[in-house]
Amino acid sequence: MLRRLYDWTMGLAGHRHADASLFSVSFVESSVFPIPPDVLMIPMVLARRQRAFIIATIATVGSVLGALLGYWIGAALMDTVGQWVLTAYGKEAAYADLAARFAEYGGWAVLIAAVTPFPFKVITIFSGAAGLSLPLFIAVSILGRALRFFIVAGLLWRFGSPIKSFIEQRLGLVFTLFMIALVGGFAALRYL
Repeated sequence: MLRRLYDWTMGLAGHRHADASLFSVSFVESSVFPIPPDVLMIPMVLARRQRAFIIATIATVGSVLGALLGYWIGAALMDTVGQWVLTAYGKEAAYADLAARFAEYGGWAVLIAAVTPFPFKVITIFSGAAGLSLPLFIAVSILGRALRFFIVAGLLWRFGSPIKSFIEQRLGLVFTLFMIALVGGFAALRYL
């Protein structure tokens, strides 16, 4: 089944609507969707290495625009839905303390979440809820997402064939490592 999923993703990566799909996945991943755009971006770069940096640009732009949606969700819905959730769990005081600390160090949190497998959507929504400076949020989101996607694209552009062979020969291992990173990112939420 894993091999069929990989083959399907590689086929989608070469499809004429792959760029639009990547933009859409990158957009929704930054605000609500749990699967990172790397799942589509990596096969797209492997399928068409000469477009590596165009693909990274598409992922970056989609992700940053989606981050703005996440910021808006946090800013616009925190007083209604978010406050209700905090009250239901008795976490109003904990939220106020965390929001105050986030106002001071939030730029670093956005940068770390933008570059790592940590679920970026959590930080985008919390940035809006905590009232992080919007210009700072945008600047750090652009920097972090560009770093993440352009480093991946650059490595795949430079070492594409060996990496593609490695992935295809060790698909189970690569999938397992990816899932560990993804689950680890969500597990890190418990300690934030």
